Amino acid sequence: MKFRFSLKLKMSLVLAILLILTVSVLSGLVLRGITQNQQQRMEEALAKQSQVAAQYVRQNYITGEERLPAATFMSQNGKRLSLYLAMLSGLPTALYDASGKETGSSLTTPGSPDYSDTLDYALKGSIAYQSAGDSVVYFAPIRSDDGGMLGVLRMHYSTGRELHFVKEIRDLFRTAGLIVLVASFLIGYGYFYRLAAVISKLRHASREIREGHYLKRLPVRRGDELGDLSNDIYYMSGSIEAHIAGMQEEQRKLELAIRKLQQLERQQKQFIGNISHEFKTPLTAIRAYIDLLGMYRDDPKLMEEAIDSMGKESERLYEMVDKVLHLAELEKYDFEQQAEPVALDELLLDLSGRMRGKAAKFDLTIETSLHPSVVWADRESLIHIFVNLLDNAIKYNLPGGRIVIRTEPSNDSLAVVTVEDTGIGIPEEALDKIFEPFFTVNKDRARRSGGTGLGLSLVKQLTEAQGGTIELFPAAGAEGGTVFRITFPKFRNQT
Repeated sequence: MKFRFSLKLKMSLVLAILLILTVSVLSGLVLRGITQNQQQRMEEALAKQSQVAAQYVRQNYITGEERLPAATFMSQNGKRLSLYLAMLSGLPTALYDASGKETGSSLTTPGSPDYSDTLDYALKGSIAYQSAGDSVVYFAPIRSDDGGMLGVLRMHYSTGRELHFVKEIRDLFRTAGLIVLVASFLIGYGYFYRLAAVISKLRHASREIREGHYLKRLPVRRGDELGDLSNDIYYMSGSIEAHIAGMQEEQRKLELAIRKLQQLERQQKQFIGNISHEFKTPLTAIRAYIDLLGMYRDDPKLMEEAIDSMGKESERLYEMVDKVLHLAELEKYDFEQQAEPVALDELLLDLSGRMRGKAAKFDLTIETSLHPSVVWADRESLIHIFVNLLDNAIKYNLPGGRIVIRTEPSNDSLAVVTVEDTGIGIPEEALDKIFEPFFTVNKDRARRSGGTGLGLSLVKQLTEAQGGTIELFPAAGAEGGTVFRITFPKFRNQT
């Protein structure tokens, strides 16, 4: 099993280790410095005391009543001199002659450690010392004025106070180090806990982004590198969200395009089937009359009927071809408009005047109720729209019927036009299909009136190309009929 330690614990432990190393090295250096300083001061003090003692011994040797051999002088005066030197220096003192024999000592404790090696070294003329418990035993040679060896001075220097001082300093460092370690660990743990909390927030923010929940505000507000990282994560979240939204929008458009293409493919197949059928009907009639004329060339009545019928069928074919080409142009080129401000009331008044002659031929009247309104649209498209609607209202009306054209007043953004007739009407089940190409409510009536089933499909596409809408309703009056409601955007600068 793999153990997992948190970042705050790891960083706190690292801080604790660094502090332990720092305190250990610092305390070691300080204690070493104190020890070296104590040793230096001890050596200087012992050297000074030994010089004074050696000078005193030489003076006694020179000023004696009679010049004795050095060994005899040390043997006779060693006890006295060692006691005086101990009193003078405050240090336990002993004297040796040149042969290494102790001649006097201020120490009253019987027995002494073995100093032979250190003593031999001093007898050769060099200063030497050795540690003995909490004391340092110092040996210094004593020479006469002529350079001869008189003996050796031994002094005992107690280091108990220095050792006690060093021990107190060491204990102080241990106590202070432990306090600093615990305090720094707690402070560091608290500080690193805050840092870990910030990192946890940043991690949570990155997880939210990964799961598709994008940030609405900064995860952390700080003035350091973590704050910079928070800003980067926030801006990264916004960029990813924008890119994802763009990709989703492109996907939506692509799916919409695919559905539209599939729909267009179905419509194209249906359109080809319908147009083949619609073209075949008048061509079959024309072909039949041609065959009849070939069989009965001398029949004037047949000739007149054939010319009349063939003329109507060819006119119907021409109208279908014209509207099919217009529809194809709309599909292919998306109808390049030449939009301009158009006074809708004036245009409708002009078109209704043009169509009154045809309406009168079928015993119909055209009535208008127009209010001033300026729209932003292509004039030629508006003419196509309303000529087709008026032509349908005439074709599918009843003798003695009416056609009413109205514009609704007071609409800030839209101009509304209704074209109402008192004709045969449209069944409710056919309302959703009436704008499909080649759809007619009554095929026989459509053929008799010259209808192709393309007019309303063309009207719908032209209306939508102007940014407008068209709707169909059954007429509310007792006379029956249909009502077309068309809207167009008004000219924006209209007051």
